[in-house]
Amino acid sequence: MWKNATRSLRIAATVLRYRLDVFIPIHLLPWYLKYTVGILLSLGRKGAMHNRGERLRLALESLGPIFVKFGQILSTRRDLLPDDIADELARLQDKVPPFSGEVATKIIESDLGASVDDIFDEFDRTPLASASIAQVHTATLKTGEAVVVKVIRPNIEKTIRQDISLLYMLAHLVAKTSADGRRLRPVEVVKDYEYTILDELDLAKEAANTGLLQRNFTDSDLLYVPQIYWDYSRRHVMVMERISGIPVADISALNAAGVNMKVLAERGVEIFFTQVFSHSFFHADMHPGNIFVDPSDPERPKYIAIDCAIMGSLDDADKNYLARNLLAFFKRDYRQVAELHVESGWVPKGTPVHAFESAIRSVCEPMFAKPLKEISFGQVLLGLFQTARRFNMEVQPQLVLLEKTLLNIEGLGRQLYPDLDLWVTAKPFLERWMSEQVGPRRLLEEVKKQAPDWAGQLPQIPNLVFSTMTHLSHQEERMREQNQALESLRKELRRSRRNQPFKLLGVLALASAWLTTDSIALEHLAKADILSLVLFLAGIYLLVLKP
Repeated sequence: MWKNATRSLRIAATVLRYRLDVFIPIHLLPWYLKYTVGILLSLGRKGAMHNRGERLRLALESLGPIFVKFGQILSTRRDLLPDDIADELARLQDKVPPFSGEVATKIIESDLGASVDDIFDEFDRTPLASASIAQVHTATLKTGEAVVVKVIRPNIEKTIRQDISLLYMLAHLVAKTSADGRRLRPVEVVKDYEYTILDELDLAKEAANTGLLQRNFTDSDLLYVPQIYWDYSRRHVMVMERISGIPVADISALNAAGVNMKVLAERGVEIFFTQVFSHSFFHADMHPGNIFVDPSDPERPKYIAIDCAIMGSLDDADKNYLARNLLAFFKRDYRQVAELHVESGWVPKGTPVHAFESAIRSVCEPMFAKPLKEISFGQVLLGLFQTARRFNMEVQPQLVLLEKTLLNIEGLGRQLYPDLDLWVTAKPFLERWMSEQVGPRRLLEEVKKQAPDWAGQLPQIPNLVFSTMTHLSHQEERMREQNQALESLRKELRRSRRNQPFKLLGVLALASAWLTTDSIALEHLAKADILSLVLFLAGIYLLVLKP
């Protein structure tokens, strides 16, 4: 708790130090804050507006990796940010202050168990690039391959865990005090973010992710993924192939190389949808600092992706609902969008579909009044978010990474080619994917998928058949025994019903004998009426001896 309080004070001090209050609309503050804190914030506010982008970047850098990541995401959304802020935040991609090369050398030698001189023929102690979690050094292996060495920042995990703890505290507070906050499921979102950012601290996992992404795009002309050198990769160190390309954010260099920017932007969208729907495994941190371009074929430029620490995936149900929702939106079929949200559980089951449909239409129709290429998917999401508040729509944690990645892709695509029409690029892909989910082709794919399991079970089939026949044989015998027992029981019941009148006569006979005998004095018992004896014997026979 003390650490959280200290961290909170540091964040508050950073806001004041860098005058980030310029981003707070004073007119939206409650009256009691507007005329107290608001008056203080207004002092010097006009002058502080001039370099607000730089101060925001410096503040995020000073607060550490979680806040730097936030700035990286914002930097790709030029359609939502003023140019001065977007330009400054773009410097967060690979311009984070580095740590010393001597410290990096010690981490490498500790993790690999050998000196740098024994592992590398050359090792540059001046970092090539520095990011929020790690930094990169160039090197040459003893075998001659040009590589880069990625090294995790020292003591970074401690800072991240403190920030995550603070985020949990804030998430619980929001969930308890705000209805909107509960709908956003902030604790689950923080938990999901904790999982992903802690994964970034394990370079062995990043190496494995890189290997899988590389296999998915083997022989592809869309995306190239560098080779990992597994013998020199551990938790805090990763060695991979050194690539040569133009940073995707270097628009002037791309233009100088004659790259077809329209094709480049469209290929970025195609890569995203291929990863999500065809591979179910997508790069979820595709900011400009992690993407390069191979301009060797300017008319069909190829992307190069690095930093595979944060990867996402969707199951078949989520992919199906997502594709159907997007296609319905493209077709302006708001009824289906509303029904799919209810069907998938993204909004409560009792939500009135017609009212939800009407609300979605009121948000989306004005956007479709513009040309499709001018529609920002980010603005659509913001509009739908505001609409969904009325219907208690909850954030889907499994879609958070996907939404963030799609926003990054759209922002990047618009930087490369401002007239990018995301809808025209994505719609044919989604329609093709949906058509592949039904029909003979899908059936054949499922057969191929299940064939190895079926082949493994073939040797067991004779035993299974014999066991089944034996079981059926024993089952038939047990059924015959049960039928015989039931038949015996039925016969006994029928016999009991037939004998009921005789039993009744037996009871009457015994009663008559007793009454007759009871009416004769004991001294004349020897002279008892023979009728009593007959009645007694008849009663015993009917009750006991008769079957």
